[in-house]
Amino acid sequence: MNILLITLDQFRGDCLSAAGHPIARTPHLDRLAAEGVRFARHYSQAAPCSPGRASLYTGTYQLNHRVVANGTPLDRRLDNVAWAARRAGYVPTLFGYTDQAVDPREISGPDDPRLKSWEGILPGFEVGLNFATHDPGVWVRWLRERGHVVPDDYEGAVGGEPGRPAEHSLSAYHTDVLVDWIDAQEGPWFAHLSQLRPHPPYAAAGDYAGLYDPAAMPAPIEMSGERHRLHEALLRSAMAAPTDPGEMAHLQAQYFAMVAEVDHQLGRLWAALEARGQWDDTLILVTADHGEQLGDHGLIQKGGFFEASYHVLGIVRDPRRPEGHGRVVERFTENVDVLPTLCEAMGLPVPAQCDGLPLTPFLEGAEPPWWREAAHWEFDWRGAVIPRGPHAWPWDRRLERQNLAVLRSETAAYVQFGDGGSLCFDLAADPTWRTETHDPATVLAHAQAMLAWRAQHADRTLTGMLIENGGLGRWPEGV
Repeated sequence: MNILLITLDQFRGDCLSAAGHPIARTPHLDRLAAEGVRFARHYSQAAPCSPGRASLYTGTYQLNHRVVANGTPLDRRLDNVAWAARRAGYVPTLFGYTDQAVDPREISGPDDPRLKSWEGILPGFEVGLNFATHDPGVWVRWLRERGHVVPDDYEGAVGGEPGRPAEHSLSAYHTDVLVDWIDAQEGPWFAHLSQLRPHPPYAAAGDYAGLYDPAAMPAPIEMSGERHRLHEALLRSAMAAPTDPGEMAHLQAQYFAMVAEVDHQLGRLWAALEARGQWDDTLILVTADHGEQLGDHGLIQKGGFFEASYHVLGIVRDPRRPEGHGRVVERFTENVDVLPTLCEAMGLPVPAQCDGLPLTPFLEGAEPPWWREAAHWEFDWRGAVIPRGPHAWPWDRRLERQNLAVLRSETAAYVQFGDGGSLCFDLAADPTWRTETHDPATVLAHAQAMLAWRAQHADRTLTGMLIENGGLGRWPEGV
């Protein structure tokens, strides 16, 4: 099988017409879901980009991979999806970016070019197209060759998309390059298409910029009267949503238009696979690195503890497993499940480091023997509220207090802060995350569940091994 792993950056999990969204129209993602399996409650494990992608690529929670910010190095000891693909005989090739900073133990010295940017390539990938999100590079040169006047800076290049034809958009260019690469392959291939859109700037390409009327936009979820200090800090940061209703509606319209345009490009990719006779020879997995607040709770972008920043799309089409096609799974699934799923699809054992679970039973139309009862995510904001400077290690633990973990069950969402504080939202009474509950039984049950979650997902890379009797063995089955 060919393997096609697609990430759509900052794609909210509810922005599918197949999921009943009142505005977003996604016919090509809908088609993939109808011919595959849609995971309706699929979640990213961290934000922003680097932490979320570290969980996606390694199958581990932030509590284990410890990528806490854009620029935090990814520990070289961790296995990842690219290395797994190589073990299965593929040459995994990237089209886009992975946002993983190099482990400093791997660098050759102060002049190592990988130190110039945190937007590094995940180890193990070959590069078919390198687009670090703040260096559009080759795309800008391609645009200039076609007569466009394009600034060198990232914001100017991407933000200017409404003034250029949609067929010259970044998403279109990515698709063109990938299709050309597929044409050149002579055997089974593994490609990772990492599309920027619908990530900001909130400016859709070409005619898509006028696709939606801002006056028709749904009202975002309003802020509640009770705010945690972190929420206040986010409202003072770049995550604050526009307070002018017209400006906010325009932002929403551009976001949904970017969703429509990237969906169109996926449709071009589906058509290319069909035309080349590879549609039924290609496993396709589509997800996102994190979500988008889109004005909910007074915020845009991603971060904090609210669900909109972590609920993402999840669709898998495995043509070898038609018995699961058309299924909508309502169980809680997570991006840490991606690596285990792809490993099983490639005939590999799931790495011991993985915190996630293979989605294979769902793809086969079955129910797994055990499944999680909640979704989990984490957020570390040490870089946002703590001034940089020396800290008296090991006595000063201020940085380790600036984080949170969320356990979201069917009925409630429990938020535990690193400084000892907590929140608990009654989702059964109010699914908008604006109603706290102080019911002792509910809070205690969810706090205990989070403690158990953390205990059960401590790193186990070596814990299953024993050196005894002159050799390396493993714990007996079932122990």
